[in-house]
Amino acid sequence: MSSRPPAQPEKTLDRIMSERREKGVALRAAGSDPYRNDIGPAIGLAEVRARYADTKPPAPPPRDPDAPKVPKGEKTDEVITPIDGTPLRVGGRVMAKRGFGKVVFAPIRDTAGELQLYLGVDHLAAADFESVLPNLDTGDIVVAEGPAFWTKRGELSILVNRLWIATKSLRPLPSKEWEDAKGKQKGGLTDIEARYRQRYVDLAVSVDVREVFRKRSAIVSGIRRFLDDRNYLEVETPMMHSIIGGAAARPFKTHHNALDIDLFMRIAPELHLKRLVVGGFDRVYEINRNFRNEGLSRQHNPEFTMLEFYQAYATYTDLMDLTETMIGELATRINGTTTATWDGVEIDLSPGWRRLPIKEAVRELGGIAEADQVFEDPAVAAEVALANGVPAADIVRVLLAGVPADKLGDLAHTAVTASFKQPDQRVALARSIIERYDSSEQRRITAGHLGYLVFEATAEAKLVQPTFLTQFPLAVSPLARKNDADGAFCDRFELFVNGKEIANGFSELNDPDDQRARFQAQVNAKAVGADETMDYDEDYCRALEIGLPPTAGEGIGIDRLAMLLTGQSSIRDVILFPLMRPE
Repeated sequence: MSSRPPAQPEKTLDRIMSERREKGVALRAAGSDPYRNDIGPAIGLAEVRARYADTKPPAPPPRDPDAPKVPKGEKTDEVITPIDGTPLRVGGRVMAKRGFGKVVFAPIRDTAGELQLYLGVDHLAAADFESVLPNLDTGDIVVAEGPAFWTKRGELSILVNRLWIATKSLRPLPSKEWEDAKGKQKGGLTDIEARYRQRYVDLAVSVDVREVFRKRSAIVSGIRRFLDDRNYLEVETPMMHSIIGGAAARPFKTHHNALDIDLFMRIAPELHLKRLVVGGFDRVYEINRNFRNEGLSRQHNPEFTMLEFYQAYATYTDLMDLTETMIGELATRINGTTTATWDGVEIDLSPGWRRLPIKEAVRELGGIAEADQVFEDPAVAAEVALANGVPAADIVRVLLAGVPADKLGDLAHTAVTASFKQPDQRVALARSIIERYDSSEQRRITAGHLGYLVFEATAEAKLVQPTFLTQFPLAVSPLARKNDADGAFCDRFELFVNGKEIANGFSELNDPDDQRARFQAQVNAKAVGADETMDYDEDYCRALEIGLPPTAGEGIGIDRLAMLLTGQSSIRDVILFPLMRPE
């Protein structure tokens, strides 16, 4: 019969928390408040390491294998020599606790560093050794005082003379190690959803996660520095709008009780920022939140951070130059190199980014030989779009948007979509719809919309290295200036990296009559079912009538830029508290 003792049952969370509460009671009984606020560190852990970095002694000789082993935690006769004897008061969260006899080692972590505490009976105040140390748990926030020294293993440590528990942690931190996609050992939460819901735990236990958000902060401050140095003025514009504008997206709606009016959380600050350029601020920028009532994905969060900036007497090509310089400088500042790795792909952010017209992208990357016709003939565009996986419902919606209301007749969206899925009917059906258009201009507009869908389906994912996609169809750019050479296109670019849009910019439309016509086209599209359109902004048109100087503007998604520069695959990994479905 085996003499092995029965395995002890694993402690439940309730049991662990109960024991920790009891330790808090014991601390109070000993006259030590476990939630005090009258004490704190005088020096950061990273600063301690920097101060003594050059004092590390040479490695000790190898241990004699024949020497008797000393029980763990029982060695008290070791001579410990402080580096300079200066008492240091440090603080942080206890990340582990090793040894339970006369010596305890406890690494602590603060916002920027980690350091080991040496808690020994021969050095720690007797009252602290007897009443504080026994009640110390992993996760507690402590303040310790004592001189620095190097252990025989070459670990910089604090020889603790005094110890205070500043905050007693009742709920234990996760400690299980796990491997990330690169096989790197990490400590912390293994449940991805729990990491997002309990970001405070994620940050507390994972140095890597903290580093991502330090880099994000450095990205934002670096952008501000870059623009401030070029005489841009940082401004703040309204977050709640009375109409939908600035971009084509579905908004969040709210209600103001005192005024009894509906308001929309802003989709983009564009129209307000351009009003400021009209008013005489030639260079303005804003870093703030936008809101779009759309789906959640690895690239989308309904609440996200954008940089938008506008410069008078500049063109969209000027902003491409500026963007290339800014992101290259940010990469060097954040990572020390212009090479980034994103989703396992090496990205070269050094100057010389490609500039590729959208039509050429469809031809070259999408493999569509008839790219010219796609952007000119809506029937061809519809056929190519369907052949390349664009949903029939999306194609039909675009086709019907060009039909005047009085000519829609029997063209019901559902029935047309069903017929459009039949290969032998789609071309004739598309042409029968197009015949109801009022003008050749409308045919180009519809072709532009469909051409953009073809680009998304065939070429977008292949824009891996930094590429400025240029010369967008005017139809999908209601606020951009027409191209002088071809009025069906506009002076606009989008920056793509690894198949993802990072930035969008253009030379601004400053002709008030043209802007009115485009706003009206948006209204007409909404009338036939388009749900991502702008409202007619009469006040903005009045501002253009005052006079907007030649101007270029751009928006850069801070979240996606942070993904690029920190190598994260999901937008949730660069947003501290991403939106989650309630538990």
